[in-house]
Amino acid sequence: SPFPAEAGRYHLYVSLACPWAHRTIIVRHLKGLEDAIGLTVVDPIRDERGWAFTDEPDPLEGFEFLAEAYRKSDPEFEGRVTVPVLWDRVEQRIVNNESSEILRMLNAEFDAFAEHPELDLYPLALRAEIDEVNERVYRTINNGVYKAGFATSQEAYAEAVSELFESLDWLDERLARQRYLVGSQPTEADWRLFTTLIRFDVVYVGHFKCNLRRIADYPHLSGYLRDLYQQPGISETVDFDHIKRHYYVTHDKINPTRVVPLGPALELDAPHGREELA
Repeated sequence: SPFPAEAGRYHLYVSLACPWAHRTIIVRHLKGLEDAIGLTVVDPIRDERGWAFTDEPDPLEGFEFLAEAYRKSDPEFEGRVTVPVLWDRVEQRIVNNESSEILRMLNAEFDAFAEHPELDLYPLALRAEIDEVNERVYRTINNGVYKAGFATSQEAYAEAVSELFESLDWLDERLARQRYLVGSQPTEADWRLFTTLIRFDVVYVGHFKCNLRRIADYPHLSGYLRDLYQQPGISETVDFDHIKRHYYVTHDKINPTRVVPLGPALELDAPHGREELA
């Protein structure tokens, strides 16, 4: 491979607001790769120039905008500049910007440098079921909230919202019987869902009009969300200030006043009561 696994060679550029980037932050933490793979956070508010480094300068390459990393990798680049980005400091180029692929790399390719090499978030015996859950969750929930929020017709909005809540209802029933989505421990499937659920009541209910029900209204999903949030080190990966400012200020077509709501009050540290489930 042109990109061998080495400690200190790769760097993650992320947004704390973005659910796709949040997945990679969580897996880096769970595997104990903080010392092996660096991390830089972009500003929460994005303008027409894209993700920027004004709040916290980029200590690695001195980029002012993440677009520079894309152009350094490919001078002809004219596509969308997205996070997360896995950057190779040696080759001075982007290795990957697809969160689901970066997740798998962090899970399996860096065990020699991981504090928790024994942790496998994509175990062989569960892969078919994880893939099946991921597919529906991605299509109707992770992506579904965006389809609803950015819909420009009543029909497109209604279709996205109905699919979204059908899937949330399905998950709530599934989680009535089992503590996690697949198997007895959290897997990649849980963390891919978590980053949407943690943003749901805070931004998707109001900003994206996904308001048939809140996660707080679901008896099993709400406890499940608290269970994941309370796993060691996970709450530190969640930044509600960045999340709210990004969505409410960046998407000025949806929220022209750019006023950021103060709420909602969330009780994420309340007991989750899910220890009894196998």
